[in-house]
Amino acid sequence: MTIDIIADTLTRIRNANLVRHQIVRVINTKLTFSIVKILKEEGYISSFEKINILNKNYLLLCLKYQSQKRQPTITGIQIISKPGLRIYVNKNNLPNVLSNLGIAILSTSKGILTNNRAKKLGVGGEVICYIW
Repeated sequence: MTIDIIADTLTRIRNANLVRHQIVRVINTKLTFSIVKILKEEGYISSFEKINILNKNYLLLCLKYQSQKRQPTITGIQIISKPGLRIYVNKNNLPNVLSNLGIAILSTSKGILTNNRAKKLGVGGEVICYIW
């Protein structure tokens, strides 16, 4: 049985956002940690911390909401690459999400990067997801 950890993590965040949860727990791997760190740097989540429950590592994410109506900061997540179909781009064809209102997360030779950071470094790679 194979589990797509990236899809599981992004789906947990999406579902928690839809029901306005404050905290969501995701599995901690190097890849999910890098993605969560980018979400924190870009302002989509307020904070995160590592926890250990019964010898399993997790990340607790504090989701971010705007105004008193609790509108989620993350309005959309779209998974691009899947285990059966990987999507790659070169440095000249980096995605532009909603006219730079959102970000694309890429797996590159320089690590996990946003589309803007990859453009500055001049690298391409596998497109993991779009977040806006």
